[in-house]
Amino acid sequence: MDIDQLKTFLEVSRQKSFSRAAEKLHVTQPSVSAQIRSLETYLGYRLMERGGGKVTLTAAGRVFEPFAEDCLSRLKHVSLMLADTERLPRGTLTVSANDSTALYVLPLLISKFKKQYPRVALNIVRAERSKTLELVLDREVEFGIVSLPVKDPRLHVEIIHEDNLVLVVPAGHPLTLVKCATLSDAAKFGFLVPKEGRRRELIDHLFVQNKTARRIAMEVDSSELLKRLILAGLGISFLPRINVIDELNQGRLQTVAIKDVNIPRNLGLISRRDMPLTRAGNTFFTFAIGSVRPSPDPEAHDDGQ
Repeated sequence: MDIDQLKTFLEVSRQKSFSRAAEKLHVTQPSVSAQIRSLETYLGYRLMERGGGKVTLTAAGRVFEPFAEDCLSRLKHVSLMLADTERLPRGTLTVSANDSTALYVLPLLISKFKKQYPRVALNIVRAERSKTLELVLDREVEFGIVSLPVKDPRLHVEIIHEDNLVLVVPAGHPLTLVKCATLSDAAKFGFLVPKEGRRRELIDHLFVQNKTARRIAMEVDSSELLKRLILAGLGISFLPRINVIDELNQGRLQTVAIKDVNIPRNLGLISRRDMPLTRAGNTFFTFAIGSVRPSPDPEAHDDGQ
């Protein structure tokens, strides 16, 4: 028994005629007769009575008819589900990012993505930059989002977010009254700094490059805690502007422009260059970057060659 036999049976039942059914199905009448005979042989029951120029269902045919309709209905449902899967990707996707990115960059991106692709489940792993690089290289996550630059040839890198580090101080801080503040002016106040990571490296390099000493009031392992300490008046720090947008709008924090200091903080979406993305991964990449990721590069092996 096959799908064509079911379709033929139902069409003959509707038309009550082999010839009219053949016309509807765009096949010959002998083909229709052969389909019905084959179906009856398979089932072991006569399904139709032929006589008087009219085809009628036997008792067995009447029992079989709703079964045939149900089978075709289920097939149509499955076809629609498969087409829907093609149109709306599904699956699970895991992205690794540090605390700051997970809190201030990803929520808006994920919210927009989920509205368009609700069947893709997104998992976020919060890890520092070095750990995120490791997770991507070890194939434990499909994507990472880290501060740039990233020079590892095994990784495909695309800019996903552009921002700047700005000097953040409590509202009414003395530095806000300085007309053209310098790094030396800022260095007079206690600095709150990350314990480690790319942002710590950028801040340290800034002071070394400008041959300016600064006093570290506290090392903090959380961007959110660092911001709260600034709000409490316990120090100042360089933070990504996006981290303090709400507090700036509320007047609880202020930024101070420092003469000749510009610290871009761009984030990159990273993935293994030699690995094809999952369907969900391809969808996320195209949504976030606006283009399709190039095909995997088999030359980008673990040894970086």
